[in-house]
Amino acid sequence: MDQSKFDVELKEYKRTKDSTMSPLVRARLDATYAALPEMSRERKVQRLRKAPYVAAAAVILGATVFTSGFISPVMAQSIKQIPLVGSLFSFIEADLGLRAAGEQGLSSKVNRSISHQDMKLEVTETVFDGTRAVYLLNVTAPNLKDGMFDTGAEVVKLSDAIENVTFSIDGKGQDDPGSLVTGGFFYSAGESHPNFLVLEEILKTPDHNSTGKIPDSFHAEVVVKLAGVDEAFKLNIPFQKATDNTIQLKPNAIQSNDGISFEVSEVNVTPVTTRLLYSVKLDGETSDKSIRAALFDDQGRQLTSLHGEGERKDNTLTFDARYASAQGQPKYFIIKPFVVKDHFAETVTDDQFIKGLEIKVDLPEKNK
Repeated sequence: MDQSKFDVELKEYKRTKDSTMSPLVRARLDATYAALPEMSRERKVQRLRKAPYVAAAAVILGATVFTSGFISPVMAQSIKQIPLVGSLFSFIEADLGLRAAGEQGLSSKVNRSISHQDMKLEVTETVFDGTRAVYLLNVTAPNLKDGMFDTGAEVVKLSDAIENVTFSIDGKGQDDPGSLVTGGFFYSAGESHPNFLVLEEILKTPDHNSTGKIPDSFHAEVVVKLAGVDEAFKLNIPFQKATDNTIQLKPNAIQSNDGISFEVSEVNVTPVTTRLLYSVKLDGETSDKSIRAALFDDQGRQLTSLHGEGERKDNTLTFDARYASAQGQPKYFIIKPFVVKDHFAETVTDDQFIKGLEIKVDLPEKNK
């Protein structure tokens, strides 16, 4: 089979065991999820001109200290008017890595904005750990209220009003030779900050699909196109690497069973992102299977799968996958391959895991 590249479908695994919230807070969030429209529970894939992004306006809900008490609708509306204190990343519930970045002071405050007529786009905060470049975009406009944007033709969620986003470093975007950019996605910052979007871009490592070295700091040119607005918004956003606390391992561990060979070649861990490079080799009878890997820490918590790229050559599938780092400092990871049944499933059930292929990777002492 000719060598070909493909995008690994984006997944969102619903967390259960790794929650640190009280039962009351979890019940309130679950009730909110239950009230959402059906489509808002799935990540809706959009293919943009330069980079694939995901619009998931209600997948990630912001949880503040106020959710742990008894709060009236009037008070909830008042909370939305309170200026942001601290890091907004601290309130991102579904991505534990970004939440840790906010709580540990790994985000950077920035003040970059662009206005067109009576509309303003402002980047207020960034996180960059060497793998993920994430930024918060605040949109202010008279036709935007509580996260709902009037395009002139219809009223849609703010995330659905984004027609295109391009991200380039040194003038090179995702499709340009030698680019550091591989693609990304975006979603709403949550109900407590409905006019904020979280936008994320993934950078390539020098050893994988890129000839350039990722710098510790850089400026990115971001161009945002909104529905119903003729002019695109262009921003120059600075990024500064926030942490050198990176673990890089090359375990080269292999397990084989039932016509499938599974190898973990590299594991990179920051407080924000865990990156896993693995490959799956199939024989003739299993070559039609779609296989991915789930990652668990030493507490049995499944790390949220974020995104990744894959490459197929003959019967070997090679993946570069990213996960949101778990809270705390795990002693080891358990990596479990599974057969994909539903590309948009939030959870992986026990019957999907492939027996005999589980791999344990111990992390070094300094991570304890």
